[in-house]
Amino acid sequence: MRQIFVTLHKWAGLLIAGFLVMSGLTGAVISWDHELDELLNAHLTTARATGPALPSLELARQIEARHPQVTVVAIPMAAEPGHSLVFGVEPRFDPVADRHFEPGFNQVFVDPASGEELGRRAWGSVWPINRENFVSFLYELHYSLHLPTLWGIDRWGTWLMGLIALIWTVDCFTGFYLTLPARRTRSGEVSAPQPGKTWWRRWMPAWKIRRGTGFYKLNFDLHRAFGLWTWALLLVIAFTAFSLNLYREVFFPAMSLVSDVTPTPFEQRLPAPANQPVNPVLSYANALEVSTKEAQHRGWTAPVGKLLYARLFGIYVAQFYTPDDEHGAGGVGHPMLFVDALNGQILGSTEPWKGTAADLFVQAQFPLHSGRILGLPGRILISTMGIVVAALSVTGVVIWLRKRRARGHLPQKTPR
Repeated sequence: MRQIFVTLHKWAGLLIAGFLVMSGLTGAVISWDHELDELLNAHLTTARATGPALPSLELARQIEARHPQVTVVAIPMAAEPGHSLVFGVEPRFDPVADRHFEPGFNQVFVDPASGEELGRRAWGSVWPINRENFVSFLYELHYSLHLPTLWGIDRWGTWLMGLIALIWTVDCFTGFYLTLPARRTRSGEVSAPQPGKTWWRRWMPAWKIRRGTGFYKLNFDLHRAFGLWTWALLLVIAFTAFSLNLYREVFFPAMSLVSDVTPTPFEQRLPAPANQPVNPVLSYANALEVSTKEAQHRGWTAPVGKLLYARLFGIYVAQFYTPDDEHGAGGVGHPMLFVDALNGQILGSTEPWKGTAADLFVQAQFPLHSGRILGLPGRILISTMGIVVAALSVTGVVIWLRKRRARGHLPQKTPR
């Protein structure tokens, strides 16, 4: 049985090692995505003018007038003092060419007081990599590898990284089992570990790093001991990576089978074809009015912080927060209302840390994965764990190479 686990751990580790090195190192950086982005792109994120802010809906109208090839799909309603407003845009469909326009950008930065356009960028673009898209490039690389759209599907990279995360989750248990001391029978065969005082003493060296034992033993100890000391965190990161990447395809349906999960309208409505987006009957102003009235009726005190339109679903999403609380509730998000863009009906809502036990578990996935559930200490911890994940992957490959060489599969170096 133990040999089976050894084989599983070896091949699973070799399969996912390269992906984990990449995702670990990029994860260590994007834990600080907003801070790093502002540091690199102050020319986009810093407002220059002073005075009262212009209405965001008017600024959105001006953007569409300047750039008729795009439509605004995300409108921030207010900015922190000294910061610009970031409008999300998507290309319109060109019926003549039978394809979407290619404006070359999906974000527009505007000074809220003057209305001046400070710049544009393609968030998450692959090339060219520059300071304006560097952080977003790493962010997309982290969970999707920037794999291209094939056969009309743009989620190949997300699915692949979700599968890698699932293998990693299972391998966490395999690796843990292999740290347990095996008991040898009189015949010399290895059997399952038997708990007991002696067994605990035999397990203690697995938690330690020996000194002065040479490179290979040091590498082995680092792999095993770091894996044990951080095992719970590794499992959380692996599982949440799986749940976030395969949320719609696997995680949400699986959760729905075992518990009561409250679906959002996006789980209840199929998207329209990419070249046939839903044209809204309600304007942004109408959606803002409907959302504000409903929030007041529910006793919500925060204003609408951002208004979004999901073109393929025909749904407005109103997020409620003040400008200084953009991430909200430890990374779990903000109270949201979903409004039907055709008739103004309230389709549903979500509130942070409210709902069934399954709802809370679903909501906790991103805060746990990003560390934001613990605030700044959590982000520091997750950033550190990104380096640990990469180190464990490298040390695991080194162990395999050393064992393979020892068995004669790789040529020994001839001493000079």
